[in-house]
Amino acid sequence: MKLKFAAIALASALSLGAQAQTEIQWWHSMTAVNGEWVNDLAKEFNASQKEYKIVPTWKGSYDDSMTAAVAAFRAGNAPHILQVFEVGTATMMASKGAIVPVGKVMTDAGQKFDPSVYVPAVAGYYTAPNGQMLSFPFNSSTTVFYYNKDAFKAAGLDTEKAPTTWPEVALAAAKLKASGHKCPISISWQGWTQLESFSAWHNVEFATKQNGLAGLDARMKINSPLHVRHIENLSNMAKQGLFVYKGRGNVPEASFVSGECAMMTTSSGFYGNVKKNAKFNFGLAPLPYYQDVPGAPQNTVIGGASLWVMAGKKPEEYKGVATFFNFLSKPEVQSASHKRTGYLPITTAAFQLTEKSGFYKENPGTDVAVNQMIRKVTDKSRGIRLGNYVQIRAIEDEELEQVWAGKKTAAEALDSIVKRGNELLERFEKANKQK
Repeated sequence: MKLKFAAIALASALSLGAQAQTEIQWWHSMTAVNGEWVNDLAKEFNASQKEYKIVPTWKGSYDDSMTAAVAAFRAGNAPHILQVFEVGTATMMASKGAIVPVGKVMTDAGQKFDPSVYVPAVAGYYTAPNGQMLSFPFNSSTTVFYYNKDAFKAAGLDTEKAPTTWPEVALAAAKLKASGHKCPISISWQGWTQLESFSAWHNVEFATKQNGLAGLDARMKINSPLHVRHIENLSNMAKQGLFVYKGRGNVPEASFVSGECAMMTTSSGFYGNVKKNAKFNFGLAPLPYYQDVPGAPQNTVIGGASLWVMAGKKPEEYKGVATFFNFLSKPEVQSASHKRTGYLPITTAAFQLTEKSGFYKENPGTDVAVNQMIRKVTDKSRGIRLGNYVQIRAIEDEELEQVWAGKKTAAEALDSIVKRGNELLERFEKANKQK
């Protein structure tokens, strides 16, 4: 009988212990192998301590999760942590009262917080003009070039040397087509890779006011002769069947993994998927550029997402958030995530740890993303932070699709992106000046 009572007492003590855990809701947009990574991070953190429990929940695409979080905040049941893609940064920064700056969350919770330990190009993007870090860098990525080494071999191309310039990409695509490849190159995240990163990589303005980082009155500038030339070149490649458009966002990535498309510009965060699922040898290389443009290549801009802390939560919940962010910042956690996913190591210590482990030597090309990001930045290449940018990205997609379909010239489409984009920027500026 005593044993029975002891067992009941133990069971109730354990259940009380479980109830005492503070739950932290984390909404994210990671799918497939990256979704597995997010769940594993939560499990690892939950197993490392007993006070807090991170509950990750997939909330659809980046656009969907942002919309859901806004609705949830108004209803008073927002998550503690929201993953927001980089183009939503200006919108989140303007959401006064809806978010708590990550620097404040960490300091209030008594956690040691030093923004200087983060890779400058990463931390700088999520930092306000007053120097306060607003969100926590999480799955930071940049654009890189992937190519199918087996397809290159079959086409008589050098498998160890990716095309470095856009004219070389066109020549490689022609050889791939001649060898029977129906999709020599496709492009994921076309606005990000072919307009935003393209601008920074060539050290040309994407928008005025340092691409929006220096003021709300920024206006778009992507109808320059260089931008027109590039989109025109891609349009000509599309007409010849050298470039095949496969859809918006990361939809085209599946065509690279399957072996259908031989070359692709997309996120460094695509690495984990290719490594796990591709049945061919592949390579990673820096983005192609036009060699006659002075200062190119410069550096690429940040992509991926950061973690924003929503307002209106209890102090002990914020302590849990801060403890989790502290865990995510550990060099060994960061390095393991970087190796697994292809996302950037967000701290300098994690980069050094990865380098020391010999990972870059054993996996050539995995350091491309980091090297593209840690170059010295200029006012034209620091990043892009524009209001209403989610909608502007949709406009970029619409207009570029008209070009690939042969319904508009490159100049017409880019002029239209600038005109329609500037209308949204003016609206955002007015709305936020009135606050």
